[in-house]
Amino acid sequence: MSQSIHILSHQLISQIAAGEVVERPAAVAKELIENSLDAQCTRIEVEVEQGGIKRLRVRDDGCGIPASQLALALTRHATSKVSEIADLETITTFGFRGEALPSIAAVSRLTLISRSAREETAFSITVGADGRIEVPRPAAHPVGTTVDLYDIFYNVPARRKFLRSVNTEFAHLELVVRRVAMARPDIGVQLRHQGRLVLDVAASAGDDAAVAARLNCLLGQHFTTQSLRLDETAGALRLHGWVMRPAFSRSQSDQQFFYVNGRMVRDKLVGHAVRQAFSDVLHHGRQPVYLLFLELPPPQVDVNVHPAKSEVRFRENRQVHDFIFRSIYKRLSQGTLALVEKSQPPVFDKSPQPPFAKGGLLSSPLEKDASFSPPLEKGGLGGIYQNSTISQQLHDESARYQIDQAFQQPAPLTVQPPLLGTALAQLNGIYLLAQSAAGLVIVDIHAAHERIGYERLKNAWRKGQIARQVLLLPVTVQVSLREAEALEAQKEMLARLGLIIDRIDIDRLLVREIPALLQQVDIEQLVRDLFADLVVCGNSSGIEEAINSVFATMACHSAVRANRQLTLTEMNALLAEMAITERSDQCNHGRPTWIVLNYHELDRLFARGR
Repeated sequence: MSQSIHILSHQLISQIAAGEVVERPAAVAKELIENSLDAQCTRIEVEVEQGGIKRLRVRDDGCGIPASQLALALTRHATSKVSEIADLETITTFGFRGEALPSIAAVSRLTLISRSAREETAFSITVGADGRIEVPRPAAHPVGTTVDLYDIFYNVPARRKFLRSVNTEFAHLELVVRRVAMARPDIGVQLRHQGRLVLDVAASAGDDAAVAARLNCLLGQHFTTQSLRLDETAGALRLHGWVMRPAFSRSQSDQQFFYVNGRMVRDKLVGHAVRQAFSDVLHHGRQPVYLLFLELPPPQVDVNVHPAKSEVRFRENRQVHDFIFRSIYKRLSQGTLALVEKSQPPVFDKSPQPPFAKGGLLSSPLEKDASFSPPLEKGGLGGIYQNSTISQQLHDESARYQIDQAFQQPAPLTVQPPLLGTALAQLNGIYLLAQSAAGLVIVDIHAAHERIGYERLKNAWRKGQIARQVLLLPVTVQVSLREAEALEAQKEMLARLGLIIDRIDIDRLLVREIPALLQQVDIEQLVRDLFADLVVCGNSSGIEEAINSVFATMACHSAVRANRQLTLTEMNALLAEMAITERSDQCNHGRPTWIVLNYHELDRLFARGR
């Protein structure tokens, strides 16, 4: 060792500690805004120059800091949030470590001005270049606090050179402000950059219309109209917010916002649960868009696992994961209609209801009769089962329907009420036009039929016994020790899914049997992905997703093709089937299956009422 051991100066300690919370101006803004939230403010104003590098000022109307405690607020390990270790189990505030302000002051020129509600005068305090805290001085300021800082990293050039351009730094900072505005509709938020007003949203708590307008301002003009509202509870857990319909997915994950007890987090377990819920409606690397809030008792979540508090640890990982997955999956299954109830199918006319004419779809499901199996007509939904390795299995489970005088022309099929309206015509051989109470419904026939066939295949598979294929040459897969141990806990579950795997060494697995549908799948890659899921959250959707991809292909090839002319009876039957089919809002590739032009839009197109 070239130098003797010595104790670091307080200034250097603070500068080093700043690296944990002060990554860039956006991180500073986050810490200061969270302090304002903890002070129970009703409005926050953020003013920025040069992306926050030159200047960053955060002002609130919270409870303020008494003059006698201003200097203490800038001292390391000083906080009003916790007093003993037990307090960490019930943390409800954002900041609690007592390091943010002194760390920020160590790498910038900081001035703190505050006035508490119990005092008639505000006081100002600054931190000198040497890290010394000056004596508080009287100042003019309403009740609340302002933190004003200049020249971030002016005294730490090694850190300053890693800052990006002004536009990049401001983009990060603006996102922080918008995240707060999304989570706290009860607080007014204003943001200025270079003197220009960038964002100004008023408090809108308790007013659904105002909240919707606020979210549209923050996330895009049509966010709430393109989203599905969600609110689910299970015991002490509650998940609420918005998920955008899969048709409005994105190529990037830049609009995914998840909050745990009001704290914005990016958690692997949460992310996996959300992706799994969307896996059946998004493909080709598309990313879902959502704004979700998870609420649970503070003792059930540890927020003290990351210096920037951007990650959390749940006491019951599996329970939280499954709750998030089920809640989102259920809402996506309901789709825009949000009226799907398996126990309450549509009410059909008492007149005989046949399947579609030859070459078309099967009719909507009627009473099952094991004594009759409809013909598997070429081009129809029955055609899905042809040339399939599980044709008999699926045929027996889902293709048995009672037919009345199969090909007679019936009375029109009706649903009480007609959720998607009554068919009018077919356009260009591709689209179905229907009239509903909401307006003109336009259906992509192939996409809608594809979703119906896909859901039928999945349901039939889930009800039946999985056909397994014994491998002539078992496949050996090298895995980590944790992944190998996961096999011991999930071996029975994997067997039910048709996957027989043995552990032959401390870190080697032997795959002996696989689901028959997966004969063409890369087995080694499938097993690796599957066990990666098991390690993260204790279960895996890998096999089901692989089988679903086979079903999706089968459904696409057997759905109604373009330019196939349908009768009004067939079109009405399709509308009725859509009304009781899960996820009927989008096809298997995430595209919409139907849209509505409301009467107001139609009137506007023809200038009626002007």
